[in-house]
Amino acid sequence: MSEGKPYSQACENNKQVILEKIATVFTAPGTLLEIGTGTGQHAVHFARNLPHLQWQPSDHPSNFQLCMPWLKEAGLPNISNPLPLDVSVSDWQLPPINGVFSANTAHIMSWPEVRAMFRGVGAILEAGEAFCLYGPFNYGGQFTSASNQQFNAHLQQRDPEMGIRDMADLKQLASNNGMALENDFAMPANNRLTVWRKD
Repeated sequence: MSEGKPYSQACENNKQVILEKIATVFTAPGTLLEIGTGTGQHAVHFARNLPHLQWQPSDHPSNFQLCMPWLKEAGLPNISNPLPLDVSVSDWQLPPINGVFSANTAHIMSWPEVRAMFRGVGAILEAGEAFCLYGPFNYGGQFTSASNQQFNAHLQQRDPEMGIRDMADLKQLASNNGMALENDFAMPANNRLTVWRKD
């Protein structure tokens, strides 16, 4: 890690296991939108290993340039400049997109923002295209681990609008926006990689 670059240990820990899964989902050439690029560590690792994809980073307008040190250092031709994206706006004003990836965003966003994210993704994807969403999720209103329950309490102390989302609620959101759950992969550290496919 060089001086001046933002750094996420979680990204370093999970980037390879996520890559192994998304490589099986995003097999066709195209442009892939990343919602919530953050430091840019995922963007660099995935773009370097998936050269058939043009990676389009994005993040909240207050944060979207955080990834620039990583992107500049990598100098990869298949990473575009990051875009400011507020998922809550009705028109995302993006170039044509062929798939979407987002990690550790659904529990940081408020529930209205999660709803807006699914609505926006459903609007930009064509039939057969995929949205991969990584993070911790609940099932049947239950936490999958004590550590996730503690993490949720920590999130809600920071902001009551945050929290681990329940899979039943996400399935309903997806259905409302023309998508269905195709895969739900178990990942390390009590996380999941969910694959939502546009009908």
